[in-house]
Amino acid sequence: MRIVLVGGGTGGHFYPLIAVAEAIEDLCKERTLIEPELYYVGPPPFDAEALLEHDIIYVPSSAGKVRRYPSILNFLSVFVNAIGVIRSTFQLFNLYPDVVFSTGGYAAFPTLYAARLLRIPVVIYDADATPGRVSLWSAKFAKWIALAHQGAAGKFAPRVRDRIASVGHPIRKEIVGPAKEGGHEFLKLDKAVPTIFIMGGSQGARAINEVVLDALADLTAEFNVVHQVGTANLVETGNISSVVLKNSRFKERYKIFGLLNTFALRMAAGISTLVVARAGSGTIFEVASWGLPSILVPIPLDVSHDQTENAFAFARAGAATVIEQRNLSPHLLVAEIQRIAGDPALQAKMSAAAHSFARPDAAKKIAMVLLETVIEHEPK
Repeated sequence: MRIVLVGGGTGGHFYPLIAVAEAIEDLCKERTLIEPELYYVGPPPFDAEALLEHDIIYVPSSAGKVRRYPSILNFLSVFVNAIGVIRSTFQLFNLYPDVVFSTGGYAAFPTLYAARLLRIPVVIYDADATPGRVSLWSAKFAKWIALAHQGAAGKFAPRVRDRIASVGHPIRKEIVGPAKEGGHEFLKLDKAVPTIFIMGGSQGARAINEVVLDALADLTAEFNVVHQVGTANLVETGNISSVVLKNSRFKERYKIFGLLNTFALRMAAGISTLVVARAGSGTIFEVASWGLPSILVPIPLDVSHDQTENAFAFARAGAATVIEQRNLSPHLLVAEIQRIAGDPALQAKMSAAAHSFARPDAAKKIAMVLLETVIEHEPK
């Protein structure tokens, strides 16, 4: 039994693959099935250690990103993708998996194209309120289509909608449950004040970081601030924050990290009153699983339309408020944090809405379909 996993480029495409791999492991133990061999095919993985932890074999492949704006790189990507399709076809022919599972993104295209040529069953998942181009294309020949957002189904062609299921977002088991004890001690924070968790993306969120630094003196006067700034921004942001808080008696309330590991992430989530974050689907569903109110600052529309729609979908559910980046200012950010953190009734309402939005069994549902497909595809 063999399953190929594709999708990548960002954590939002990569980590759902890991969550589904975990669910496959659990189902095989539960049903006393032989675990299938898992392969990840694509460019260098976002988190190579995660592949090793789950015995997922990495098979290098190439893919070219097609940008939404005019660029000579789009022309070059055509050739990269053509080479990637040829390479993936030989790779899949040699592996001949029982099913290919895709989370979309440009990295998935060559392998999906090869799977179509070889008539290998395909299952796809899309995390965004507006599905990506690779997902919309591969839906035409996919056996089953899983979506995070129910409203996204209307963006697909009518003839494929009978194969669509809204399942939520697959989340790794290790970050689903926030640690309710020991977080203040671990992070060396003041128990007497609420904690605000500011999550930059995996590469950080420079616009958010800059506003937070401008508001830092006001924030630390009332709150602990746990700030994930992105590894690329850690030195610069750390130097500036040291200057801002140099003479402040509250400087110990501010903790800065490049990228929190899973243990620190659970600790921070467990003691937080509120999260400030970008609006990638992975981030939104993680916050929803924690049951925390949030303030979302989506990447601007001219860079990514996905995050704005994700953010407003979460806000319509009652779990978040949205500040568009063009409106983001230190004063507005502090005022909105104070408004939510100072209203226990509002926090409870937003927390309940977040829990309702979360779908913790998403990975298991997808894993069940993949295992059923494997069993159907095996020679009788």
